[in-house]
Amino acid sequence: MKAVILAGGLGTRLRPVTGEHPKPMVPMLGRPMMEHIVDLLRACGYTRICAALHYRAGEIMAHFGDGRRFGVELEYRIETENLGTAGSVKNCRDFYGDEDFLVISGDAACDYRLDELMQAHRERGAAVTIALSAERVPLRYGLAVTDGDGRIRSFLEKPAWPRVVTDLVNTGIYVLSPRALERVPEGPFDFGGDLFPKLLREGALLYGVPMEGYWADIGTPQDYYRCCADALDGKLRLTPGEAFRIEPHPEPEEQGEEGFIACCDCENRARLMGTLSELMLDMGAEYDDGIRLRGRDYELHISPSAVRSAVRIAVKSPDAELARALCLSAREVAEKLGM
Repeated sequence: MKAVILAGGLGTRLRPVTGEHPKPMVPMLGRPMMEHIVDLLRACGYTRICAALHYRAGEIMAHFGDGRRFGVELEYRIETENLGTAGSVKNCRDFYGDEDFLVISGDAACDYRLDELMQAHRERGAAVTIALSAERVPLRYGLAVTDGDGRIRSFLEKPAWPRVVTDLVNTGIYVLSPRALERVPEGPFDFGGDLFPKLLREGALLYGVPMEGYWADIGTPQDYYRCCADALDGKLRLTPGEAFRIEPHPEPEEQGEEGFIACCDCENRARLMGTLSELMLDMGAEYDDGIRLRGRDYELHISPSAVRSAVRIAVKSPDAELARALCLSAREVAEKLGM
């Protein structure tokens, strides 16, 4: 499948973060934002990509090249003047030809299943299918009013609260049929303010699909830092750069030098360790290396897993059966406390 990445904007509001770099090259988790978009497209089956460039195009082209090291085929179209969002995409018409294709911004924060958007578009035979996001405060965005079948009936651009009639906002992620771009004239022309209202007036089929997953418009430094924090917290699913990756430490086998070992998965390993610490405090446990409790013929060691949200329980004893029984009993207690 084919996709067009819009990556030519100046990103003026984000200048405190970007400096002189083009906005799609600003790092998120150690990699340029546009790298994450290319990853997402490839994972969803969009392996032929064209990037529409303008501001500092050479920096983007030098980094991505022909796309091979990212697992895609990448082409470029460079604008010498502002063509608007729809005009920029039409400038790529020799790339998309007569195929339906996807449009996405090179600086979006997104982990949607974009193959599902293409599937919905094809099933309905639409001219345009728009990925929609439910937002609690939709004032900064264009809103899409849909009927029960998902067909878009009207748009509202950045309304004040008294005019808000839906929480579904236009994410700027579209699947387009080439016939929709035939309505784009020469000169600057945008999707939200120009093309889509025009297509609605002409009775074209425009559909909106509420998507599951994470999406955010990175328009300001506050948006950028919020998305970085969400990515670190796992709310936004991205593949981090090398500096952000935690080297895995394999969990030992169940029977090893440390005796019998078991793991208890939990939502919050630090909280569970705190609960276990309180429980075992009066039993004479030591806390300089996890929780250690020594008996006459056993040693119990409970510690947080280094590779996932879990606690690790190990019991040493000359009696293998005692080690196994004590370890499994401790895991059972931990599981109940971690629920």
